[in-house]
Amino acid sequence: MESRGPIYPDLAEKPVLVTGGGSGIGEALTRSFARQGARVAFLDIAVDPSRALVDDLAKEGRSVLFEPCDLTDIEALRAAIARIAATLGPIRILVNNAGNDTRRPTPDVTPDFFDGTVAANLKHQFFCAQAVLDGMKAAGGGAIINMGSVSWMAGQGGMAVYTACKSAVLGLTRSMARDYGPFGIRVNAVAPGWIMTDRQRELWLTPEAERKLMEDQCLKRLLVPDDIARFVLFLASDEAGACTAQHYVVDGGWV
Repeated sequence: MESRGPIYPDLAEKPVLVTGGGSGIGEALTRSFARQGARVAFLDIAVDPSRALVDDLAKEGRSVLFEPCDLTDIEALRAAIARIAATLGPIRILVNNAGNDTRRPTPDVTPDFFDGTVAANLKHQFFCAQAVLDGMKAAGGGAIINMGSVSWMAGQGGMAVYTACKSAVLGLTRSMARDYGPFGIRVNAVAPGWIMTDRQRELWLTPEAERKLMEDQCLKRLLVPDDIARFVLFLASDEAGACTAQHYVVDGGWV
């Protein structure tokens, strides 16, 4: 089914890269950009659902490019982005969406778990941006959207390394926005609230947790991946041409 949301004409034919674009919020982003007529590529480590997404969009007449990639392998990441740029042209919109919210109490955190969490939630955002910046500069500008989280703003416990990474996304965003604004490159961060992906429903959403969320959230409905995708489309478009170095919370009024 086609999206009923707004159409941003400037997104048509624009090369877009979404990390973690095969499922959850990433899938909604991939679908949404494809329906804008953008030239979309996405990276994901999960091959089967990603290929299923490519096939599903093909039935709509939408062609997207999938590159299997472990984002924690920086050399593989750089090579994948280079292949995408060679096919689609210089990336003009990057959505650093991929992440992993595996939870572990502080006493149980090992150095390997710490490093792996940073690699899965922060490090690749920097190196993805690094890999596309020269192309954006040469093309006259671009937009980078880094995915954060409200978890650190809410003081959520039981996942200190994850929340540390997500708070660091804001510093990364503001610094890159300052450095690359003179080249017409906008860099913003989006902090989703509790978004009901399949993973969240399967692992964390209990009746008790849902009742508590509805007590705390201003909007009395569960948020879904399309809620984030709609806002990211706006940030990526020329309609948000004056927006950079900002941190936008999309959480239904939770924190």
